[in-house]
Amino acid sequence: MQLRHGPRPDPAFWRGKRVLLTGHTGFKGSWLALWLGRLGAEVTGLALPPDGAPNLFTLARVDEAVHASPWCDVRDAAAVAGHVRAARPQVVLHLAAQALVRASYAAPLETYAANVMGTVHVLDALRGQADVRAAVVVTTDKVYRNREWSYPYRESDALGGHDPYSASKAAAEIVAASYRDAFLAGQGVAVATARAGNVIGGGDWAADRLLPDAVRAWGAGCTLHLRNPGAIRPWQHVIEPLAAYLCLAERLWATPELAGAYNFGPLPHEAASVGNVIEMAAKRYQTTAFSYQKEADAPHEAGWLALETAHARQALGIAPRWPLATAVERTMDWYRALQAGADARALCLADLAAWEAADGPTPGAANKGTAP
Repeated sequence: MQLRHGPRPDPAFWRGKRVLLTGHTGFKGSWLALWLGRLGAEVTGLALPPDGAPNLFTLARVDEAVHASPWCDVRDAAAVAGHVRAARPQVVLHLAAQALVRASYAAPLETYAANVMGTVHVLDALRGQADVRAAVVVTTDKVYRNREWSYPYRESDALGGHDPYSASKAAAEIVAASYRDAFLAGQGVAVATARAGNVIGGGDWAADRLLPDAVRAWGAGCTLHLRNPGAIRPWQHVIEPLAAYLCLAERLWATPELAGAYNFGPLPHEAASVGNVIEMAAKRYQTTAFSYQKEADAPHEAGWLALETAHARQALGIAPRWPLATAVERTMDWYRALQAGADARALCLADLAAWEAADGPTPGAANKGTAP
């Protein structure tokens, strides 16, 4: 039987859990911190201060959901180790990263230092920690050596990366596997990596991302120019991979043998082009202000990328709840509501509640594998 809707994170598991969340000031990290707070976890956030304004961390008062929030650069090994000792985490969710492809061309050294050595520092700090039992290292769908072929990438496909961001995340995968096999599995820590597709959702203002660029342009009364409308990606609402990370951590806690690499994203046939996504977004935003304009001398970006998610469905019972149309609608509604004066934190919590209420099994229902 095919599982179309994955499980919800289990509040009974997360209530009172000591969780170390790195990167909690970023877009995905802010959403995840809010959700962990909603679930009753005791969260220690470890990150740099939020970058730029506006940012979701500040607008949604994410610090209220975090037990402790030391500013820390994951490139500083001693600082990371000290904060980990103080937090005594039971579960680690490592999201801190330089997460932009185009920024990685401008700052490759910073990208490799944050994404590779940052991962080394976090995992090395877990050595000898008695309480930690599960660690999820978040990478990306771009860890695969992209050959522009017409089938979705599986976890067994070769790692690689043309741009520094993709290559650094592929290297982080190798780091995580090495620390798992050489050190952490032996002390009872189950380590998994999560390779998620492109995320959308309210509260993202990063440069060179599709819907944030669209909201900036349309909010200013300008036309959005698309540089690569035919590029195909595995789009999903930000809540989907966050739910996957939480459910993966739950499963690792109960069944350490599930440690390994997992793809999280929409079903392969639901990958969509940039042009398709922006047409849906424009319709919801009630605008037609977009055009296709090839950018001269643009850095290389993959043209076609989709993920095979059968392993996550079989081994973990994890599958998305919201189809792409719903994801785009909720994203554009979030921005329009914020522009109309709504509270960012309330908007995030409303989306989380709506996702939790969507049709799907109760917590724990996916503890037995399901056929893809």
